[in-house]
Amino acid sequence: MIAAAFLAMLKRDVRLALRQSTDLGMILGFFVIAASLFPFGVGPNPETLARLAPGIIWVLALLAVMLSLDRLFQSDWEDGSLEQMALAPAPLSVIVLAKATAHWLTACLPLIAVAPVIAVMLNLPAEAYGVLLAGLALGTPTLSLIGAVGAALALGARKAGLLIAVLVLPLYIPVLIFGVTAVDAHLTQISVSAHFLYLGALLAAAAPLCPWAAAAAIRHSVG
Repeated sequence: MIAAAFLAMLKRDVRLALRQSTDLGMILGFFVIAASLFPFGVGPNPETLARLAPGIIWVLALLAVMLSLDRLFQSDWEDGSLEQMALAPAPLSVIVLAKATAHWLTACLPLIAVAPVIAVMLNLPAEAYGVLLAGLALGTPTLSLIGAVGAALALGARKAGLLIAVLVLPLYIPVLIFGVTAVDAHLTQISVSAHFLYLGALLAAAAPLCPWAAAAAIRHSVG
């Protein structure tokens, strides 16, 4: 029953996200346009852009993810669906995990796909692309899980998007640090295994804890 509930919610949220393609366009548009502005701000020097590229890509990916967090639960809360989910036989934490997974598939995965284009634009060395993409693939699920907690805590708030950003941004910093330093370590011929282990540890901690915390916040909001 738990697996069936997870898959049903995952399919539902992915289908809804694909219908609202403007949200995906906004996320990708922000990612690409903001990245294209950096050469004007820091100068077109290829070496400078290459040195800053990992940090720019990770920061913009983080900010782009935050743009979509308020849609995780808000529409379901407004139409009463979230209350029905809280009363369903399946554990609410499983429902939250499915919604966070759907968010990663529809918001983070497209960013990972576009990241090489941004890397080329910022003159990142080609040998760092694999580490960059691997770090994003390992780190962005943690962003979605932490974001689910922030979105649940902000339910019903007047300026939910701003509140979510304030809640989750400090918790995103470790993911940002290890994601950026993994690319830097690879470019300086240092082993990246420690950085990936830290990213994996953050994901392993977030996977059970964040759905449970978000479920508790949702119960408080709908109770």
